[in-house]
Amino acid sequence: MATKRVIVVFVLPVIFSIIVGSAVLTDVLQKPDRELNMWPMSFSEGGPSHNSPIEILGLSKQYSTTEPVEIQVKIADSSFDCGDLYITIYSSGKSDVITQGGFFEQCFKSGSKILPVGDTFSEVISTPGSYELVIEMVSKQLKNISTKGTFTVK
Repeated sequence: MATKRVIVVFVLPVIFSIIVGSAVLTDVLQKPDRELNMWPMSFSEGGPSHNSPIEILGLSKQYSTTEPVEIQVKIADSSFDCGDLYITIYSSGKSDVITQGGFFEQCFKSGSKILPVGDTFSEVISTPGSYELVIEMVSKQLKNISTKGTFTVK
């Protein structure tokens, strides 16, 4: 009698879970537009890349302590035609945020894919050192694309 209870309480739920999980996974894998994105932020090093869906425009390798860092972002992926743009400057080699800019509801026309629309990102960094600029675009469908670049301030 005890073995029947063990089978009903422990073994049957495991078998049922495996069957239901397999059915759900089979259904998901048969849809061609499904994608498993385990690492949503992809970084490309440094300068512009022509096959990258996101590029940093106007980033110099070196700035003075009085010169503003002014950049724009070019989006090549049409699924990111509307979303939120985040621009963050970190101390290179550290996770210290120096400054961050958020540009919300960035929707551009099909002709121009330069962001931020109707605004600019311009920051003066007065402390000499090496810095990392990280750009992230989050679409209305909550997809992410990002890139990064490095520069120095002397």
